[in-house]
Amino acid sequence: MPSAAPVKQSPVKQPPAADRVYSHIKQAVLDRRYEGGTLLTEGELAEAVGVSRTPVREALLKLEVEGLIKLYPKKGALVLAVSVQEIADVVETRLLVEEFAVRKAVPASARLIARLEEVLEEQREKARIGDLAAFAVTDRCFHAEIVRHAGNEILSKLYDQLRDRQLRMGVAVLEAHPERVAKSIEEHAELLAAVRSGDAEGAARSIRRHVSRVKVLVRGEDR
Repeated sequence: MPSAAPVKQSPVKQPPAADRVYSHIKQAVLDRRYEGGTLLTEGELAEAVGVSRTPVREALLKLEVEGLIKLYPKKGALVLAVSVQEIADVVETRLLVEEFAVRKAVPASARLIARLEEVLEEQREKARIGDLAAFAVTDRCFHAEIVRHAGNEILSKLYDQLRDRQLRMGVAVLEAHPERVAKSIEEHAELLAAVRSGDAEGAARSIRRHVSRVKVLVRGEDR
C-alpha cells in the first residue's frame, strides 16, 4: 500500500515590515528600553528588525503622529520624554473617568469581582518574578476592568486612548520607586475590598488616592 504523501505546511505569514518595525519601536518605548532622549536612526532600526529603511520611515511617521517620537530629517527620531504637563493631563483624565466609572460599576457584578481578583493575582505573580513591564500592564488592566464594567462604551474607548501613556508612566514609576510594586498591590487589594463590599464612595476615594500618587511620584515630589 503506497505511503501517504507528506503534508506540506504553509509558512507562517509575517505581518508587513512596517508593522513589525512599528511594534518593535513602540514596545521598546513603552517599556523604556528606548528611554526619553534616545536618538534612533533608520539604519539601526532597520538592522534590529531585519528590514529595509522604507518600512522604518513609514513606522516612524506613524509613531510621530502618536506623540512618542519627534522626527529630525537626516538625523533620526528622538524618543520624547514624558512631560510634566502630560503627567498632569493623564492623571486628571484618569480621575474623571475612573471615579465616575467605579460609582457606576458598584454594586459590582460577580463577574467584575472575579475578574479583579484574577488580575490582582496576576499582578502578584509579575511582582514575584520582577517583570516590571508586565506588572505595569496588569496594573492598567485592573483599572480598565472597572471602567469597562461601568457599561459606557464611549467612556471605555476614551479610557483605552490613555493606554500607551499609562504604561510608559507606570514603568517609569516602578523603575524609580521599586517599593511601589508592593504598595500598588496593597492599594488594589483595598480598592477590591471596597468594590466587593458595595462601597462605591469608598472605592472612589481609593482610586483618587491611588491614581493621584502617580503624578507625585513621577515628578519626584514624594516617595
